[in-house]
Order: sequence, then C-alpha cells, then structure tokens
Amino acid sequence: MAVGGCAYSSDDIVIKSPTDRRLYRYIRLKNGLCALLIHDPDIYDSIARGPGASLEDDEELDDDEEEEDSEDDDDIDDDESEEDDKEKQAAAQTKKAAAAMCVGMGSFSDPLEAQGLAHFLEHMLFMGSSQFPDENEYDSYLSKHGGSSNAYTEAEHTCYHFEVKPEFLEGALKRFSQFFISPLVKAEAMERELLAVDSEYNQVVQNDSCRLQQLQCHTSTSGHPLNQFFWGNKKSLGDAMEKGVDLRERILKLYSDYYHGELMKLVVIGGEALDVLESWVLELFGDVKSGVALKHEFKSGIPIWKTGQLYRLEAVKDIHMLDISWTLPSLRKDYMKKSEDYLAHLLGHEGKGSLHYFLKAKGWATSISAGVGDEGMHKSSIAYIFGMSIHLTDSGLEKIFEIIGFVYQYIKLLRQVPPQKWIFKELQDIGNMEFRFAEEQPQDDYAAELAENLLVYPPEDVIYGDYSYKVWDDNMIKYVLGFFTPDNMRTDVISKKLHNTQKYSCEPWFGSKYVEEDISPMLMELWRDPSAIDISLHLPARNEFIPSDFSIRAGKASGDTNNSLPGAYDHLKNYLLSELFIQLLRDELNEIIYQASVAKLETSVSLHSDKLELKVYGFNDKLPVILSRVLSITKSFVPRDDRFKVIKENLERSLRNTNMKPLNHSSYLRLQVLCQSFWDVDEKLKLLDHISVSDVRDFIPELLSQLYIEGLCHGNLLKEEALNISNIFRSCFPVKTLPFEMRHKESVMCLSSGSNLVWDDKVKNKLEPNSVVELYYQIEPELEADLPRLKALIDLFDEIVEEPLFNQLRTKEQLGYVVDCSPRVTYRILGFCFRVQSSEYNPIHLQGRIDEFINSLENLLNGLDDESFMNYKSGLTAKLLEKDPSLAYETNRFWGQIVDQRYVFDLSEKEATELDSIRKSDVVNWYKTYLRQPSPKCRRLAVRLWGCNTNLEDSHVHITSVQPIRDMADFKKSSKFYPAIC
Repeated sequence: MAVGGCAYSSDDIVIKSPTDRRLYRYIRLKNGLCALLIHDPDIYDSIARGPGASLEDDEELDDDEEEEDSEDDDDIDDDESEEDDKEKQAAAQTKKAAAAMCVGMGSFSDPLEAQGLAHFLEHMLFMGSSQFPDENEYDSYLSKHGGSSNAYTEAEHTCYHFEVKPEFLEGALKRFSQFFISPLVKAEAMERELLAVDSEYNQVVQNDSCRLQQLQCHTSTSGHPLNQFFWGNKKSLGDAMEKGVDLRERILKLYSDYYHGELMKLVVIGGEALDVLESWVLELFGDVKSGVALKHEFKSGIPIWKTGQLYRLEAVKDIHMLDISWTLPSLRKDYMKKSEDYLAHLLGHEGKGSLHYFLKAKGWATSISAGVGDEGMHKSSIAYIFGMSIHLTDSGLEKIFEIIGFVYQYIKLLRQVPPQKWIFKELQDIGNMEFRFAEEQPQDDYAAELAENLLVYPPEDVIYGDYSYKVWDDNMIKYVLGFFTPDNMRTDVISKKLHNTQKYSCEPWFGSKYVEEDISPMLMELWRDPSAIDISLHLPARNEFIPSDFSIRAGKASGDTNNSLPGAYDHLKNYLLSELFIQLLRDELNEIIYQASVAKLETSVSLHSDKLELKVYGFNDKLPVILSRVLSITKSFVPRDDRFKVIKENLERSLRNTNMKPLNHSSYLRLQVLCQSFWDVDEKLKLLDHISVSDVRDFIPELLSQLYIEGLCHGNLLKEEALNISNIFRSCFPVKTLPFEMRHKESVMCLSSGSNLVWDDKVKNKLEPNSVVELYYQIEPELEADLPRLKALIDLFDEIVEEPLFNQLRTKEQLGYVVDCSPRVTYRILGFCFRVQSSEYNPIHLQGRIDEFINSLENLLNGLDDESFMNYKSGLTAKLLEKDPSLAYETNRFWGQIVDQRYVFDLSEKEATELDSIRKSDVVNWYKTYLRQPSPKCRRLAVRLWGCNTNLEDSHVHITSVQPIRDMADFKKSSKFYPAIC
C-alpha cells in the first residue's frame, strides 16, 4: 500500500526467521530514502494503545518558532490521569525503541586537503539543528528518557543510531531527523568539536591494531582511496584551515553532495503499529532532500600495495604477530555463495591437519584468525581484503618465512583437493541454524546492523543475507582461491623487536616506526608453487558438535559452574600455579572447544580469584557431550614440557602488557588501593620466572583433590537434564561441601571518615599522551534490606548527572574524549566514580574541573523541575525493567548474582519498586551526604595517572587539602577493612 509521500511499501518482502515475532515493512519515500519499519510486539505489554497514539505530543505546537522557544512543551501534559497512565505504561514496558540511519558516504570521500572530514562531519551533526538549536538537545532528550546514542564513520558509510523509552520514540525521531535536514554546523562549535576529534585520535594513537591499519593505508598506492588518514586530528584538519581551506564550506559541501535520500537507509524499531511508524517516517523524513542515485565511484583497478614487500612495524605492546593480506575483488553480489567464508573456515581452522594445529605443535604460533574483516576498508565496493593474523611465539618470530611457506603449502593443498561440498553443507547448516534461532540483541545494535545491511543487500535479504549459504559454487571458490598468491600478498610483522632499526621510517600520522624490506625473489618463486606439502596438513574432520535435535523445551541452554579451589588464592605462588594450570588446560582443550564453537556451542574455561569457571552455551542437544569431554580431559590432564614453555611465555607477555591502556591502568590502581588481597603485576612477573612445569604437575592433584561446585543450568533444559549435568561433575571429581571459612572472600578497605586520598602514578607506556583522573567515592557496603533503595539512589543520581557532566566537561570545555561517571561495586562495597581521560591537560587541572562540576551539582539537582525529575525516574525504571535481549544476557545476569554470593535474582525489580518512592530531596540529601565535602561520609580516592607530556612532580603542588599515598604497603597496613562479604 502506498500512502502520502511513500513511493513503495511492502509488508511481505523481508525474509525472517519463523521464530521472529516482529513485523517488518520496507518502504521507499519519494525523495529516495529507504526505510525498514519494525513493529516489535514485546515492547508494550497488554496495555492497549490506540492506533497512532503517542504518549507525548498530545498537543502539537503549530508554530515552529514557538516550538524552538519552548522545546520541551510538547512533552508536558497537565492532566494528572494521563500522567498516571504514562507511569503505569513505563512500569510495564520491557524493551527499548530504537532507530538507525546509514548514509552511503564515508572516509573514502575525504578530500586530500582535509583528511578526516567525513568523521568530523559525523561529529558536527550532533551539535544542533535549525529546529533544535541547543547543542546538547538530542543527547539531553535521550538521557532524560532512558536512552543513549552513538555514531561511527566507515570507509563508505556513516551510521547514526539511538535507543530510547518506547513512548518517546517519536520525539527522539523528531530530533534525529533534523541531522539529515538542517544541521547548523556552527563555526564556533566546529572549533570545539575539532578538539573532540583530536581527542578521539589520541585514544588510539598507541593502539597496535590502529597503527597497523594506518601503516597499511600510508604505504598503499598513491591515488587509491585507502591512501589517506581516516581518523582526522588537529593537524590534518587544523592545518587545512591554516592553508586557507574553508573547513565549514567543505563540510557543508560534503553534506550537500552525499546526505540525500538516495544514499540513506533508515531503520525504526517501535512498539507502535507499522502504519503509525510509517506515518512518523513520512512526516519527519519526507523533507530530506532528493539526490542522484549514483554514489561516488572509486577507482578499483589500482593495485592497493606494492608486491614482494615485507613491513616490520614496531609494536607498543609486547606482541609478535604476522599479518598476511590478499586483495580480492569485491564479492558483495555473491553473498549467497560466501566463497571467502569457506576459505576462511579452512585457513583459520584449529583442528587436526590445520595450519593452526601444525604451527602450534612446532611451538611457533599461539593463535590464527583468517577471513575478510567487517571493517569498511576490508569489505568495500572496491575490493575485499582477506587477512590472516598469526600470533607468534619468540621462536615463531624467527621463523617468519618458514611460516609463510607452510601457509602456501596449505593453499596448494586447497588447490589440489577440490572444494568439498560437505564442508560447505556444514557451514550452510550452521548458518541456517543461526538464522532460525537467532537471539535478539540490543535494539540499537540491531537497528544499526540492518541499516548497514540495507546498503549492501536487497531488502528481502536484509536479515537473511548474513546467514545465507544458499548457493554451492565450487568454481567460484576456485576463482577466489586464485587470488591467494605471493604476488598479491601484503605482509606485515608487528613486534617489539624491530629489525634494522638504523633504517626505520616513521608513519606520519601515528609516528610508528617501521622498516620496509624486499622479499627475496627466490622465496617468492618457492611460495608460488611449493615443491611439497607436509603430510601433517590436511582438511578437517567432520564436526561432531553440529546439533540435530531442535525440540523446544524453552530455547537454547547454558550451563555455568564455579568450581571453588581451596588454596588457589592463598598466596601469590598458588595463584600463579592455578593460572598456569587453567591456561595449559585451555590449550589442551583447544581443538574440541574450537570445533564446538564453530557449531555455535560456546565453551570457556577461566580462573576468577579461587574459582575455576566453566561456561557452556548453545543448543542443548550436544551440551552434555562437550561437558563430558572437557571434564574427562581435565581429570587426567598432565602438562607437557613443550606446551608449558609456550604457555609460560604467553603469560609473561600478557603480564608485561598489563596496564598499557590508561583507563585500565587507573582502575587497576584504584583496586590496588582498595583490595586487601591484590597481587601486583610486577610481583607476579618476578615470581613466575621461578616456576617450573614440575611445580604445576605437583600442584594439580592438590588443587583438584577437593572441589566445591556451584552451578547454574538455564534455558532449554528439563530438571532431570540439569541433574544429569550435575552428575557428570560428580562422576569426574570428588565433590565435597566446602566449609564457609575455607571459601576465599575479598576484604575491601573502609576509607576513613572525610578521607581525601590521592594516588599518583605515571603511565606505563612512555609514549602514551593521555592522562587520567578517576575520582572514586566510597558509599556503603551492601546490606540486603537497604540495598534496593541505596542502589536506586545511586543509579538515579547517575542517570541525572551523566549527560550534564558530558556536556560541560567534554562538549563545552573539551577536556578529553572520555568523560563519564558510573556506580562501582567492589566486592559488594558500593561506590561512585567520575573519570576523565585527556591528552591536553594534566591531572591537577582535570581534577580541579571535576571538583568544580561536582560542587555545582546541588544547584543542578535543586533546579530540576518535577517533570524532568519524573522523566529521569521513568527512564531509569525502563532500563531496570528492560527485557534481556537474549538467553545469554539473562544467564549472565543470574550468574553475576551467584558469583557475588548475593542470590537476589530480582534485584532490578526490587530497585524499580523502591525508585517509585524516591523524591528529589532524597537524591539531593544523598549527594550532600556522600559526595559533598566536608560531610564526614564523603570519603574519596583520586587516582591520577600522568601522561608522557606531563610532569609527575607537579603532583606535589596543592597537597595541603589532600592525603597523598606515599607508600602503598605501609598505607594498607595502617588501614581498616570491611568484613568480607564475597
């Protein structure tokens, strides 16, 4: 049916899973914009809504100017009964509404003289529109109504998405639609937002993956769209202005050229009827301008990289990685065949006969991944880039060329053995299984995914396209395999050990050191046609874990168990022995865990404190099989000398890489202060050096001699099946009741009354430009009777303060890219944190600005009108009662209650009930009690991490009002700790 400004509409075109209850409508507006409308029946419960009724905007303002002057008037309703209805509706709802817009233009369209412009444009669309001129109007509206938003710029598209309480979807769409109709792009806002773009760049300047990607761009062929700097920063964009480029004019031209209906794909998910959603889209997006259907055509005939070269990139972290890339033609139109995924499955396989299994046995590699990445530069209309990343051991780093030789031996094997239809059938069965039983994901993620898919798939396959292995085409697989040659290969080695350092070059944007080498013509010839294929290399066996029983009890199943290991956390040596045992065991289990994961039976084994955690998630058909196999191997496991050497080396490298990211480092330092049992990473490294394989072998029987097992079986399992699973454990291990006093419990420091502590440290990476201030306020221990109310107060305060904090310190003051606040629960001791990360300012300045903001909060809280306060309460209620999007989310929520030994599985519901009675004065009093000095209950710890461009000596300035921690060990000895709760 076509209505109004709709040129095409269909409710029957989209192929969906038979288990998907949502309704889909695909429409095309007269301006060319295509939209997918999704009615989600689970968003609202049985409370009926009239067709087209919105819980806001009961009285539309006719005068646009009046609406601008009083932007929130359309949310105000003076009728008390109507307001009561809204509150009842909010309490009953379980899911969010969402929307996403993908525009078919990205960083490939950047002008050379202003690199990063597309990314800058993405930022500027958030900074106000003609209809809603306030810079934070969009974010503020979403924040008040339980929502959030994000955006990202890819090579050929830019995506904007949000989620919000369902009854405020229309209001959010009003603000969102103006991004694509009348953004202001004010010059003064550009000056500030340029700093945000620069801060975002500084977040990743020490990230090895980003540095590799930029090196690949920098060394690509001149004139190729990849040969640019996509991030943008003060230099690339600021220098353009200094050279006379009118940046605002360029942004507006980019917007004018590409932000039109023909290049826009919109997805809207709501609880309203499809007709209502359609009427909103037609009304709000009908004014998007029309444009030419053709996108920017990029030259695809230019080779991306020079052949026969090897690039050695100096790593920031202690890693060794070999990255091999082959350029393929763009395979978008062949998505039903997925030939590249067939090859990725074999080249990245981890079973017997695979490259991974072979290189691991030689002690050269620890992991392999292969395939075409989802990022825009790897999967574009120009080309697909098939990558193979091999994480190397120290020995493997010295065998780079031999490893590449074995890669080409395996490729020769794939040429000699014709494509196997049974392998494709396995992938097809798994894809169909995933499609049929696809679990829901967060609404805004789903909207963004489908909006992206609308750019590359026909509308009927917007969902099915990702899962479909519909067409078996062995000739297509052979054709794609033909591109896997040394002459079409890009080779990068990323390591701390940079060879020929006297000849290194510097990548200009990230400053990365690299060496470019010619690969020997003799090696190239050898790789073109290896003389032999090692007999250990062969195709994988059939996968025994692909399920066949899909009978429904309730859905998928998951099983989580905590196996408490008495003594595993008693002292540092036991902890390291336990960690080595778990990693060695995981290494031993790798082949079967990998095969199970291919069949979507996800299995993990990990160590948390004194607990060995085993998780299995997937279809219940094979769940007992994988559990039995895992436990049987665990029971008889004895570590081998050769694997111990590799695993110990891996653990050492992991420990050396700890705290390389400043935000992780600041949290580490906070926990180091607060937790009584905290093993320092340097202490771990020192002791690890003295641990041998015989130490681990001697420790395992002691470790497993007495287990206390606590488990959760959840999902598509009957009670008898769950009991059978518990019996699998009992048959493998001596399960005993663990006395309460033998269970490890963590004690947390009780900060003294009115304490104002400061812990200063430098960043671990000497080239890291970012500083961090993490300001932690300790609140109270969890007490069962008071927990729901106290948690409601903390979460409501966070809900109210988060957006004003961001708006003041990020948008207005541009302190840094990361500005946030959130509750903290440290072994069930409640707290609250403010964080800022900045490459521009030192921690003294950052803490001063945070303090200034915190001191202003009393006025902000008191200034909230009743409607705004109720909106924040309603928004938080919606979050608390939001339906878990999948079984995995629900399982993790339940499991968290078990791990924390709280066992309050309906905590969110109890908190929502308490929230209903909380008044504004309660929040103000909570703030004045716990966060406002000089209240004796205001107890805080400032962790200040100093970046490479700052001077730690400045920390000694202005110390009269704070209590600096000089010696951690002495400080903890003299401190009091709460009684352990978990």
